Amino acid sequence: MEPRWTIPILTEMWGGATRFSDIRRGVGNISTALLSKRLKELEVKGLVRRVEDRASGRVDYTRTQRAIELEPILDALGKWAQCNIEARQALAATDLSTLMWHMRNYIDPAQLPDRQVVIQFRFSDPDLEYRVYWALIRPGAPVEICSAIPGFDIDLYIETDCLSICSILLSRTSISREIAEGRLFLSGEALLIETMDRWFYQRTKERPEEIRQLEELASC
Repeated sequence: MEPRWTIPILTEMWGGATRFSDIRRGVGNISTALLSKRLKELEVKGLVRRVEDRASGRVDYTRTQRAIELEPILDALGKWAQCNIEARQALAATDLSTLMWHMRNYIDPAQLPDRQVVIQFRFSDPDLEYRVYWALIRPGAPVEICSAIPGFDIDLYIETDCLSICSILLSRTSISREIAEGRLFLSGEALLIETMDRWFYQRTKERPEEIRQLEELASC
């Protein structure tokens, strides 16, 4: 892993800065001593060349060919990070009641036992109008989403938050990863837990219309 400030320094140089003062101004909160140290380290690594005009005493820092070839890689990485951070923020702001209304389209009854199944969703997000929802799945009938107790035994309990559920549906994460990292808790019938990745639709299940609706919801 590169030391702190390395990428911002290179970014300023890719933007055209060559003077020490211009690089420092562009990078921001970095001391002159630390910037000098980082530039020397980059020079040793063959990414920066120090050019001194002995007649005028002017010193410029220029990129080497090696640094120029690195630019598109870091540029792509930066765009990826920006995209994913923005997506995460958008998902975190998704309206839960609307998401649960669409949840009818994300549960595949054909992958569940051929009987009535009741699933309880409990969300930990703050300031929710409703924190608990139930999915009622019955053979030959559309999936129902309830915000009041349906009066049946519950087969599966799901405890999570809105961000985790949206991220799973959009395949930005997996059910197993959310469980492992403590953001998704499942309890109840073992068969439903073990087969959740089959009956709970994700982007990889090729549901273009429902996924499009969720992506629009997440970007509101």
